[in-house]
Amino acid sequence: MRVLLVEDDDLMRRSFTVALERYGYRMKAAADGLTGLELFREESFDLLILDVMLPGLDGIGLCRRVRESSLVPILMMSARGDGLDVVAGLEAGADDYVVKPVDTYVLVARIRSLLRRATYAPAPGPGQATGGGPSPSEGERLVFGDLTIDTGGLEVSVSGNPVALTPTELKLLLEFAAHPGIVLERHTLLRDVWEYGWDGDSRVVDLCVQRLRGKLGRDRIETVRGFGYKLRR
Repeated sequence: MRVLLVEDDDLMRRSFTVALERYGYRMKAAADGLTGLELFREESFDLLILDVMLPGLDGIGLCRRVRESSLVPILMMSARGDGLDVVAGLEAGADDYVVKPVDTYVLVARIRSLLRRATYAPAPGPGQATGGGPSPSEGERLVFGDLTIDTGGLEVSVSGNPVALTPTELKLLLEFAAHPGIVLERHTLLRDVWEYGWDGDSRVVDLCVQRLRGKLGRDRIETVRGFGYKLRR
């Protein structure tokens, strides 16, 4: 897997690069946002790790520029744990974030979770056993009003128009579609979509739902105050 790291702190950039290379990732690093954007446009990457505070073009701006043309998984890093960085990064299109300083094993766990989402394939459903019936790759078409989800081709459309979703947005939508009309709590979504094995920040759920609403229609996913969200049938 090829990873682009954009981090202006020399020591952190080198230490993260060496640590992640030991885990088998092929690393490319940049010290500022504009160089990172140039590398992204010139080469192909499976994951981007962007620091928020960067000279020239900051991490939030870089994330927005990347999202103009790509759905590649993006992990933001912030030296501040306040809500401004978190919300701004997630609103810009990031899939997840970590607060520095971060242990290598935590960073690797987040990376692996993001990459699993990017290569997500739905599990075989009823009638999809190897002995007969449709193959798992065929999946099924789920229809909720003007929203159509092809679970085999992992394609989504609204009123017949294709909708481009990031891997995290797609997995979140598939989780809702597997439980239509059922309220899913934030901690459940953190566990099943983000794969957090510990209490995570529910803002990643809220912001991802907000992005989904912007693409699917604001009324498709309903907020149940004090509990979570549900997909309207």
